[in-house]
Amino acid sequence: MTALVPLPVVMPLLGAALTLMLAGRPRAQRAVSLTVLSATLLVAAVLLVVSSLRGPLVVEAGGWVAPLGIVLVADQLASLMLVVSAAVTLAVLVYSIGQGMADGDEETPLSVYHPTYLVLTAGVTNAFLSGDLFNLYVGFEILLVASYVLLTLGGTENRIRAGTTYVVVSLLSSLIFLTAIGLVYAATGTLNLAQLAGRLDALPDNLRLMLQGMLLLAFGIKAAAFPLSAWLPDSYPTAPAPVTAVFAGLLTKVGVYAIIRTETLLFPGGRAADLMLVVALLTMLVGILGAVAQSDIKRLLSFTLVSHIGYMLFGVGLTSAVGLSAAIFYVVHHITIQTTLFLAAGLVERRGGSTSLDRLGGLARMSPLLGVLFFVPGLNLAGIPPFSGFLGKTGLLQAGIDAGGPLAWGLVAGGLLTSLLTLYAIARVWNLAFWRTPHADMPADTSSGVMLPRLMVASTAALVVLSVGLTAVAGPLFDLSSTTAADLLGRTTYVQAVYPDGAP
Repeated sequence: MTALVPLPVVMPLLGAALTLMLAGRPRAQRAVSLTVLSATLLVAAVLLVVSSLRGPLVVEAGGWVAPLGIVLVADQLASLMLVVSAAVTLAVLVYSIGQGMADGDEETPLSVYHPTYLVLTAGVTNAFLSGDLFNLYVGFEILLVASYVLLTLGGTENRIRAGTTYVVVSLLSSLIFLTAIGLVYAATGTLNLAQLAGRLDALPDNLRLMLQGMLLLAFGIKAAAFPLSAWLPDSYPTAPAPVTAVFAGLLTKVGVYAIIRTETLLFPGGRAADLMLVVALLTMLVGILGAVAQSDIKRLLSFTLVSHIGYMLFGVGLTSAVGLSAAIFYVVHHITIQTTLFLAAGLVERRGGSTSLDRLGGLARMSPLLGVLFFVPGLNLAGIPPFSGFLGKTGLLQAGIDAGGPLAWGLVAGGLLTSLLTLYAIARVWNLAFWRTPHADMPADTSSGVMLPRLMVASTAALVVLSVGLTAVAGPLFDLSSTTAADLLGRTTYVQAVYPDGAP
């Protein structure tokens, strides 16, 4: 089974090379991309089952033993993230194919889009499977280089401007990450995560805190945590709908994943936990206050994206099994929900000619299905029972109550307020865009029964069903996240999988 571990990285890279050779043949490119991502999803599901039953699967690339060689580790956390990321990337690909076919491929040039999209997927999966800090850095750089291309597709002025901001911020975070890697190696003589778990414990507290702070700073920029999140609402909304959706659903969560991995494995119970709780509270509140002030659906959703990163940091910062378990559950929930809402926003733009709330109205009457596709994930994001958003937030709030203390109680209050304001923001979108009388500036053909492309609707509906399905399997998913959290906090399972005879 260990032979399956590299496949989620290798298959998208091979698929990217093949689609590049098939430039000018869009049907062949679509077939290759769909086949590759479907196979990636299947492999990820197998890895999740096997890692849950047998423990982490480890591969030493090229036969080079750790710590000299590249180590890929598929434990429960990595495998779970692989499954969710593969599912949403496949759904977004189908959506983008439907959009391309409807637009005559003018919006997204397929000869560039498919290879870049598959490279992005390979970068994400490599980051999840990486067993050392430098390979994690490589995974980030692969996905970031691909994201630069996807963000500026079409070459419009707004996209180039947004892409420039994104590039500058990403290069800054990469520079900080690379500097931290150099300092970690200088202090410990290794970058292998399993080996670092023991060696970092032996360092002086001040040096260890400095290394932890630098890594948190780098990952905090990538995760769009406050005050490092100002770049996101200006960058994401300008991209094509499928690109914005996959960015919103996945890219910030790779940063959250890196925080979870390093905080539990390298810095358990670190002194930065209280700081992380403060950052989590500010991220929730500043993000949601920004959301309620927006008059554009994409920008509003971008601010809610920032806000709900705070919930994940809340769970990690508690440094408890209950908090970490709820955070992992919430990451899975949020990847699915945020992707779905941005795809629905793309349908709103197509049906109403805009995502500005000042220029929309009557969409629920014109397209009842579109109303459902936005309304259900919107309620889920707001945490309305019995959806998974409610269950995830309940778990986080319960963990905060169990932890006690002023900071934890402040996070509980902040989480409740953020949830209420999220509901207000979603209700405002519903009232203005879907419920009120159609605005005079809306295109005239929206009142004549314009049909939305079936593939775009089908892929969005599939993610809506998946998001509702998370509620149906919430019990087993919480059990999985609980065992994952226990393994992460224990560290022994991960270290022994890489070094059965003990880390040198």
